[in-house]
Amino acid sequence: MKIGIIAKPNIVEPLDITQKLSIWLKDRGIEVFIEKDLGDKIDHPDSVDRVDIPELVDVILVFGGDGTFLGVARLACKHGTPILGINLGGLGFLTEVTVEELYPMMERIIEGDYEVEERQMLRTSLHRGKNTIETHEVLNDVVINKGAVARIIDLAIHIEDSHVTTYRADGIILSTPTGSTAYSLSAGGPIVHPKIPVTIITPICPHTLTNRPLVVSSDMKVEIQVTTHEPDTYLTLDGQIGVRLNTGDVIEVKRTDTSVKLIKSPFRDFFTILKTKLMWGERYGKIDR
Repeated sequence: MKIGIIAKPNIVEPLDITQKLSIWLKDRGIEVFIEKDLGDKIDHPDSVDRVDIPELVDVILVFGGDGTFLGVARLACKHGTPILGINLGGLGFLTEVTVEELYPMMERIIEGDYEVEERQMLRTSLHRGKNTIETHEVLNDVVINKGAVARIIDLAIHIEDSHVTTYRADGIILSTPTGSTAYSLSAGGPIVHPKIPVTIITPICPHTLTNRPLVVSSDMKVEIQVTTHEPDTYLTLDGQIGVRLNTGDVIEVKRTDTSVKLIKSPFRDFFTILKTKLMWGERYGKIDR
């Protein structure tokens, strides 16, 4: 078995964890590949570039938060490599396993006693005139909004070639179920279970209050045309890739056949994480009578 390790850059905590874990895995006959920046710091013999790890290993361990996981997910999905997210702080929606649970989880992985859940992705294509400028796959969300100056922009929405509306808003979020607990939730979008095949369309502070979030089948093609003449309008993918947009640009979004394989935590399910992260059922104070 071959294990890859990738960590959030420029933090110290993964160094000690990775060094001890790589020795532990080697003692059990497991080959370990570590991303170069991290591996070089601990003098690991098999240090390779991050982009090469998914095709070399059977499982990838990601140390960090959900943001680190998103970046790795876009690399791993092309090879179908399962990912286990280990959170170095509190629980994440994607990094479900804590550092304390790492070794029990690794024993399960070595024994093959683990469950993989496939998470839907969206393919996003930017069309400018007759040309396709860029195409990306995202796990969380596609966001169109303004840059530094907060002004309303106009975005025409077509679903399956049918014009739905033209949003006048600060922007718009197209989210997968996985991304429903991220930016979309902050903008008033619904929480959607990861297994439901839908795309969530959430306007950001719409000028017309009747423009509410919309949930459609993920198999439907959604197109957003930038009709505003405001400069500095941007397309942001998973919060990590940014592209400046021009008036008339069309962003096409649809479910892709590619998916991210996430190794599920055996210690808690989606609803437990949801309650923990959102503090549902918590009592914030006691009234003395």
